[in-house]
Amino acid sequence: MHQLRLADDSIANLQEQLLVIHDRLCTEYGCPIAYFHSLDPLSELISALLSHRTKNKDSHRAFQQLTQQFPTWAAVRDAPTEQVQAAIAPCTWADSKAPRIQQVLRLIGERLNGQWSLDFLGEMPVAEARAWLESLPGVGPKTSAAVLAFSRLRGRALPVDSHHHRVAIRLGILPATIEVGPAHQMLEALLPNDWNAQQVYDHHEVMMLHGQKCCYFRNPACDRCPLRDLCPSRRM
Repeated sequence: MHQLRLADDSIANLQEQLLVIHDRLCTEYGCPIAYFHSLDPLSELISALLSHRTKNKDSHRAFQQLTQQFPTWAAVRDAPTEQVQAAIAPCTWADSKAPRIQQVLRLIGERLNGQWSLDFLGEMPVAEARAWLESLPGVGPKTSAAVLAFSRLRGRALPVDSHHHRVAIRLGILPATIEVGPAHQMLEALLPNDWNAQQVYDHHEVMMLHGQKCCYFRNPACDRCPLRDLCPSRRM
């Protein structure tokens, strides 16, 4: 019982710390933050698969070229793989992403009897919708959260990218040894239950923006960080 109480107290302290961090970063970067697009969830899934280990501008260009060259997702599925690979050439590892995307589209077509809409995911509990997505090859916690949160479904899911992950570790919200995948569950457990989808999205965005604009991978700008007094990793 004593150990459980300590664990509960520790979680409560982390939750309180997360709220302070969230509020300060929202002041710094301006919340609520507008959603950056409104793709349907299947298009968001393909976009997310293209974005793995790829700069945003390059994955966006790959997605644009893919959708311009092929009029439907069935056409992408059925095309020669080398044509798909050529269309998504701006992204990294196009040679492996092309067959993976076609594999995912084949499985979705089979599961949905030839239908090409994942809108039904919006009617499912978030955990079930994410499990459905993560049963597809190459889809992990970050991708499933991105599909639900970033698409027009506007689901209450928390994606964790490398910037978000780094900032959370430096602030002591996450243990230093945890990988990005398992970090999703730990960070989601700390979110207030009464937060709506916009607030969860804002939290991801401000943590990501802070990693991009201040808490750099190398040489973080601790001297101008609004979280300096809260950060155990700050440079003196």
